[in-house]
Amino acid sequence: MSKIIKLKKGFDINLAGKAEKKISSSAHPDTFAIKPSDFIGMKRPKLLVNEGDNVKAGTPILTDKMQENVMYCSPVSGEIVEVKRGAKRKLLEIKILADKTIEFESFKTYSLSDINGLSRADAQAQMLKGGVWPNIIQRPYGIVANESDTPKAIHISTFDTHPLAANLAFTLQGAEEAFKSGISILKKFTDGKIHLNHDLNAEVASVFSNIDGVEHNKFSGPHPAGNVGVQIHHLDPINKGDIVWTLTPYAVAQIGKLFLQGKYDASRIIAVAGSEVKAPQYYKTYVGSAINKFVENNLNSDHVRFISGNVLTGERIEKDGYLGFYSNMLTVIPEGDHADFLGWIMPKKNVLSYHRAWGLFSFLNGKNKEYVLDTNTNGEDRAFVQTGVFEKVVPMDIYPTYLVKAIMSEDFDNMEALGIYEIIEEDLALCEFVDVSKHDIQHMVREGIELMQNG
Repeated sequence: MSKIIKLKKGFDINLAGKAEKKISSSAHPDTFAIKPSDFIGMKRPKLLVNEGDNVKAGTPILTDKMQENVMYCSPVSGEIVEVKRGAKRKLLEIKILADKTIEFESFKTYSLSDINGLSRADAQAQMLKGGVWPNIIQRPYGIVANESDTPKAIHISTFDTHPLAANLAFTLQGAEEAFKSGISILKKFTDGKIHLNHDLNAEVASVFSNIDGVEHNKFSGPHPAGNVGVQIHHLDPINKGDIVWTLTPYAVAQIGKLFLQGKYDASRIIAVAGSEVKAPQYYKTYVGSAINKFVENNLNSDHVRFISGNVLTGERIEKDGYLGFYSNMLTVIPEGDHADFLGWIMPKKNVLSYHRAWGLFSFLNGKNKEYVLDTNTNGEDRAFVQTGVFEKVVPMDIYPTYLVKAIMSEDFDNMEALGIYEIIEEDLALCEFVDVSKHDIQHMVREGIELMQNG
């Protein structure tokens, strides 16, 4: 039965520079990259190509020795121009110089009626070979799903409440049939429900509304109401031994295209946003694209931070860097490598803060005020201060303060009892934003997850 859930805890970070709903016609980037670090849990990456090799879109270029059937494929056709390695020959990037016209590896095509009659084994074989399997993320742990598992449910959030987040329905325009086919494929992998979770305060887009055989739920509230982990917690919490799969709407449509069109289609519409972007808007590109063409002559300043993803959970990259495999946006904000006069003691009006001590007069600006924030943390590392503020921004029935402390002390029993199976980094990202002690909460969460995995 569909549910309506209204959340009150959380905090919206309303930043200036939201992408306008129009798609730029500027030139595509020349190079693309696949980074093993994007795939959390990949411990032993195995390179399948060499510099100078020619590949097509859908050619396997990487796999994990722990799951060798899962192929990580090239998003474009072209030449492997660089295999970048770090210390101890750690594999960092595989760069591809793209062809002007993209050529695709061929996979078997199916009509919608054929898809309905397809077995799980046949569907799984094509997904593993065709590069779309890494889109399936397993909870607990937030890692690429194991091919041998059967999840108790599959959850898909159709909206994103992160700062400056891309409009997911807008990025899927024209993909209605592919999305529907992707859902049909996913039904073969679980005996439980597929949950499509929508924004209660917005009209459900046609790409999501005309889907049968799934449970349509609606959520409202401040960020992180759009996080799939928060939604799972309120619909069907994860207990020890449970396995749940999550996907983005883009991932569902990409699965559908693999079967309908017989190709690994890594094209995507991304948002380029942030206060330092002259013309925040959307761009059509491919997974792992270089960002240089998106920011060339499009910045208000040279002293900026480039982020693959959003400001809360994204990854810092350089001006000549590449978007991550799971990133559907590039955010550009001012670099905050300066010190404010008197620090937090000086009350400020145009500063967004959860705490009144810093943004003392910010409440006078109203909820619709858009802020220009830089990367300054406005503080320094200090002893952990227990304030109870974490519990005010996490709309889950857990105790995040005590969970983080359990992680710090490597207390396995308390980590399990306090909800480590229900969260990944993004679910406690707001705790990092409001933390007066300036701890790297997301890094701590990942450390805790890895302890549970390996313990």
